[in-house]
Amino acid sequence: MTHAPITLAITGASGGVYGLRLLECLLGAGRPVYLLISEAGRLVLKMEADLALPGRPTDLAAALTERFAASPGQLTVFGPKAWTAPVASGSGAPRQMVVCPCTTGTLGRIAAGSSEALIERAADVVIKERGQLILVPRETPLSEIHLENMLRLTRMGVVMLPANPGFYHRPNDLAGVVDFVIARILDRLGIEQALIPPWGAEPTDD
Repeated sequence: MTHAPITLAITGASGGVYGLRLLECLLGAGRPVYLLISEAGRLVLKMEADLALPGRPTDLAAALTERFAASPGQLTVFGPKAWTAPVASGSGAPRQMVVCPCTTGTLGRIAAGSSEALIERAADVVIKERGQLILVPRETPLSEIHLENMLRLTRMGVVMLPANPGFYHRPNDLAGVVDFVIARILDRLGIEQALIPPWGAEPTDD
């Protein structure tokens, strides 16, 4: 069975490790991925994960394909101004997209329909085509502007899934904290995951 591609965008909010882990899980699940990374997103990954990414989309796709042992051609990377990419048109864009992590600036531009770069255009296409768009904001505290933008997008059917990890699964390390959020994203996408069991799936002492 051939799976439909998913668009994943990584922006410059703190928490680039969420985006990398989600990419790893999507590729591991056999899903084709269209990857978009903003310039600020690259900078954050360098700062937080000491990961220097190649500048050319083809080189970046090759590096990440090797890093995550993906199948040849499973990962496609598009630059910020690649306006002929499938994600830029309703006739070819995937029906599912995740922005992880999502800056409040990106969120605001999506809410306003302002497509200055391919990430916002891709999100705009998913909204207008009535697809599934998941935004993973990582910002605190939230201002009235942020909350109003989130409410506006939620009323359009966009899913707000903040990077707020739970701790009932008792994570032992940072990877366990990250996986909680990634599991919730995968659940929303309808992709089977074994990272975190659903609530009530394991017996308790109470």
